Amino acid sequence: MRIDIITLFPEMCEAVMSESIIGRARKSGAIEINCHQLRDFAFDKHRRVDDAPYGGGMGMLMMAEPIALCFENICRQTEKRPHFVYMSPQGQTLDQTKVRQLAEYDNICLLCGHYEGVDERLIEEFIDEEISIGDYVLTGGELPALVLADALARMAPGVLSDDECFELESHYNGLLEYPQYTRPSVWRGKEVPDVLLSGHHKNVEIFRREQSLLRTAKKRPDLIEKAELTEKELGFIKRELSEE
Repeated sequence: MRIDIITLFPEMCEAVMSESIIGRARKSGAIEINCHQLRDFAFDKHRRVDDAPYGGGMGMLMMAEPIALCFENICRQTEKRPHFVYMSPQGQTLDQTKVRQLAEYDNICLLCGHYEGVDERLIEEFIDEEISIGDYVLTGGELPALVLADALARMAPGVLSDDECFELESHYNGLLEYPQYTRPSVWRGKEVPDVLLSGHHKNVEIFRREQSLLRTAKKRPDLIEKAELTEKELGFIKRELSEE
């Protein structure tokens, strides 16, 4: 997978994408991430990429042409058109289902917005979809782009040691992850559940599935409503909740 980020702050994006698991994956070649300075495609000596909106109003608007030129340059590098995503508060809210859909693309380009947004003509002509990371306002699109890039990168083959590293996590299968424990087996009087110390893998698997169901039902009942569960699992949830 190749991810390109169009931004006014490439150093900020590079700093985050060069650390930890993603940084190691980039070095190993498991994933390619490129951060492009939008000002490199400006027209004047001041490298301006924004201007006042027609019709008046507060703030400035990002111009269409520098973004178009930057994206077209990326297209020449990749030799095919990447899926172009604009990180926007007006977009679809990001969730794991959307991450899994986007992970099917070999090439994705993320546009980080600023100021009062982007010239609508650029969105109409170039953007494939808009994505939001939540119903709140940030100072720019870099943080949302980094969130999406991280979520995508860790699903690419070779980034994590095993597919189970993400397949068993919260939200991947529509449920929250089961509780986990590490040494010592007793911490400040609180013990690790006996089943996890038993060495009986089947019982551990059942315990974790039940705990995942129960945790999701308590913390995110909206997810339970959408999950594909058996009658036995639904009965377990109902029984456990009624006993509390």
